[in-house]
Amino acid sequence: MDTQIWTYLIVGLSFLLYVGIAIWAKASTTKDFYVAGGGINPVMNGMATAADWMSAASFLSMAGLISFMGFGGAQYLMGWTGGYVLLALLLAPYLRKFGKYTVPDFIGDRYYSKNARLVALICALFVSFTYVVGQMKGVGVAFARFLDVDYTTGVLIGIGIVFFYAVLGGMKGITYTQVAQFCVLIFAFTVPAVFISFQMTGNPIPQLGFGGSTKDGAYLLETLNELSVELGFAEYTKVDKGNLTNMFFITAALMFGTAGLPHVIVRFFTVPKVKDARISAGWALLFIAILYTTAPAVAAFARTNLINTVSEKPYAEVPEWFSNWENTGLLTYEDKNGDGKIQYVADASVNELTIDQDIIVLANPEIAKLPAWVVALVVAGGLAAALSTAAGLLLVISSSISHDLLKNYLKPDISEKGELKAARISIAVAVVGAGLAGLNPPGFVAQVVALAFGLAASSFFPAIILGIFDKKMNREGAISGMIVGVLFTICYIFYFKPQLGGPGTPDGYWFGISPEGIGTLGMMINFVVAIVVSRITRPVPAVIQDLVEDIRYPSNNS
Repeated sequence: MDTQIWTYLIVGLSFLLYVGIAIWAKASTTKDFYVAGGGINPVMNGMATAADWMSAASFLSMAGLISFMGFGGAQYLMGWTGGYVLLALLLAPYLRKFGKYTVPDFIGDRYYSKNARLVALICALFVSFTYVVGQMKGVGVAFARFLDVDYTTGVLIGIGIVFFYAVLGGMKGITYTQVAQFCVLIFAFTVPAVFISFQMTGNPIPQLGFGGSTKDGAYLLETLNELSVELGFAEYTKVDKGNLTNMFFITAALMFGTAGLPHVIVRFFTVPKVKDARISAGWALLFIAILYTTAPAVAAFARTNLINTVSEKPYAEVPEWFSNWENTGLLTYEDKNGDGKIQYVADASVNELTIDQDIIVLANPEIAKLPAWVVALVVAGGLAAALSTAAGLLLVISSSISHDLLKNYLKPDISEKGELKAARISIAVAVVGAGLAGLNPPGFVAQVVALAFGLAASSFFPAIILGIFDKKMNREGAISGMIVGVLFTICYIFYFKPQLGGPGTPDGYWFGISPEGIGTLGMMINFVVAIVVSRITRPVPAVIQDLVEDIRYPSNNS
């Protein structure tokens, strides 16, 4: 069978599985809808958390960015990995002890203020919507190539699929669906890596093949460095010392943003006890490490194969994968010198090949001439990664509107049935809105997601961490910090992102910090404002101080 048939078969079967699980695990109560009834097994919750965490940015875009950026791409790898460790150690057990459904719930009760809840709700909507737009781009890229449709149609198909199982199943359906999606995405990411590692280095373990020698005896990374230099690019492994400040800020934004992501935090409310939250966090870290230690190898393999396949090759003799991706518009060739050969070089005035970095992981098996079923498996994995995270994010948007805004702010006397109906309506609206925004995202998937992490770092992280560890942090400080931090970050992003209509250019970056990293500075501003304001305004009530004391000493039997 050819790749198209294999794709329809494997993707179709995986979607039938997801839909079947959603029907089986249909949410019948608000507790089912928001936190899956609070009874998920820690190992299964670890798998669901890993799927929730490893989005299209991790599966599709991270390896693509590392492939093109080399050493600089490590900021995404370090930031997201370190961020999850921070979340598991500093936040998960304490928030689970608090026992609320959502982050705005925690902030509203901890800071004894409906206004604090409202600010947190608005921040959650900003963060989650920005993040889900990136997932929709990933869905569109995958569908565009392998269902032989245009990018717009691909996004619309993705909207329909997420709409069904997220609206129907809520957190209960999403959790069990994410367990299946984790199995699909991790198998899909590692199998091609094993094939290509063995093909290029003779070692089937990608993590070892990445640092090993190719079959001609040369080290893989040395070969890649030489190929890059020949084309005018910097050495693949070269440290860009002029960019270290921005790299630090992006890495930090991704780390601290992770610890403030509502859709990941809510996963720790789905297990029965605090002890289970710790256990599921450990399992999730193990599952995440499988993909994150494989990604640098995939990036190096893909970059080497890409250069060897297309550079200086006659356009008339390009392989089938090249033409297929051209049809999507995500890879373009312009014969600037009229010689009929592909000039792939660093000099933009001479370069004739333009590649959307988000296609690298999907194109990699085709470039390496792997079997058609492997290519189809990667497509299914990419879709599983994008859809699993999109569902979690959309649930946060839904719960923020139905539970935090409607139930706890506007209409406290609403019935459970009415709240559940409102949750489903809001998630449906969010699916459509995110999909439409995904038709014209402000960057590559990982870059869009990095913006969401910056917003989370500048808004939620200080409020949560101070809420747990600083008994003197009051509502005035938390609210002021969140507002100033997130407004600063949003204004900076809009000013310096041309895709959003901003007039700023990289020459004007503050301290050389790009929009993807500005969330770190926004977080610092948040901390300073929150602490200063809290110390010059009314002290925290004694009952809240007792609550903080209780949160900080979680019981294993809670």
